[in-house]
Amino acid sequence: MKKPKIAILDLGTNTFHLLVVEPYENRFEVIYREKIAVGLGRGGINEGYITPDAQKRALNALVRFRRIIRKLGVEHIKATGTSALRCAKNGQEFVAVVKDKVGIDIHIISGNEEAELIYFGVKKAVQLKANPSLIIDIGGGSVEFIIGNNKELLWKKSFEIGGQRLLDKFHEVDPIPNDQIVRLNNYLSDELKALASAIEQFHVEEIIGCSGAFDSFVEIFHESDETEHAKKGFRTERHLPVEEFLKINDLLVSKNRDERILIPGMIPLRADMIVVAALLVKHVIERFKITNIRVSSYALKEGLLTQILENTPTL
Repeated sequence: MKKPKIAILDLGTNTFHLLVVEPYENRFEVIYREKIAVGLGRGGINEGYITPDAQKRALNALVRFRRIIRKLGVEHIKATGTSALRCAKNGQEFVAVVKDKVGIDIHIISGNEEAELIYFGVKKAVQLKANPSLIIDIGGGSVEFIIGNNKELLWKKSFEIGGQRLLDKFHEVDPIPNDQIVRLNNYLSDELKALASAIEQFHVEEIIGCSGAFDSFVEIFHESDETEHAKKGFRTERHLPVEEFLKINDLLVSKNRDERILIPGMIPLRADMIVVAALLVKHVIERFKITNIRVSSYALKEGLLTQILENTPTL
C-alpha cells in the first residue's frame, strides 16, 4: 500500500540535496534525487558567517527544490541544516529568511545527531560486520566519525574539520605544496586525538566512507578499472581497494583544479575540496593501519528517512 510522499532536504555546507521517496510497508522507492553545489560556507565558514552571496545561492536552490516538491505532490517535508548553519552567527537569521521567503522549516541538527543519522543511513546500505567499522562522512564544514557494527553504534563524534575549512586553511596554492601537506597532517594529528583513543579501544581495521568525496574516489577508481567499469546500475555498497585509493590520492595531489576536472570520474563540483579530503582519508589510513575501504551510497538523508518511517508508522 502506498503512503504519502516524503521529501528530505540535507542542507550541507557545500551541497544541498533533495531526496523524494514514496514509502511502502517495508521499503521506499526513490522518485526524485538532486544535488546543487551551493557553497553555503564559501567565503565565511572559518569566520562563522554565511555571506550574502552564499545566502542568495542557497535561496535560489531552495526555491527550485520547493517547486519540485509541489510538482510531485509531496505531503511531508523534512529539512536539516548541518555544520555551516549550526556554527554561523547568522545561521538562525538565515533559517528565518528561508521560512519567510520559501516556506520551508529548517531544523539545525547537532554534530552528534548528524553522526547518528549517518550510522543508520549506512546501516541500510552496507552489510555491517560483527567487528567494528569506522564510518566517515566528509562534509564541507564537519567530518563525522562513527564506530559501529551490525548491532549497534559504539562511538560517534563530529569534528569541525570539513573540506571547506581545510581548503581555506591549507590549500591556497594549487597544486598543494608539500609543506602545506605536512602542516595539514600535523593539524589532523592534533585534532583527531579523540578518534585515536576510540580506535584503540574498538580495534577498527575498515573504513566505510559515505557522501561527496568518497563518491568521487570510487567513481575515479571505477573509471580506471575495467571490471568495475563494466558493472552497471545503482549499488548501495561499493569496494575501493586501499592501494587504489592511495594512487588516486597521489594523482589528485599532483594536479591543479583544471587538471583534476579532466580526471575520468571526477565530478566538477568536488574538484576544489577533493584534495584536502583525500589527504584526510590518507592520514586516517596510515595512522590507524586501515586495510579495507567500502563506500556507502546512503548517509544522512537515508538515515533521517529511516528515522521518520520507524517513528511515524501512520505515514
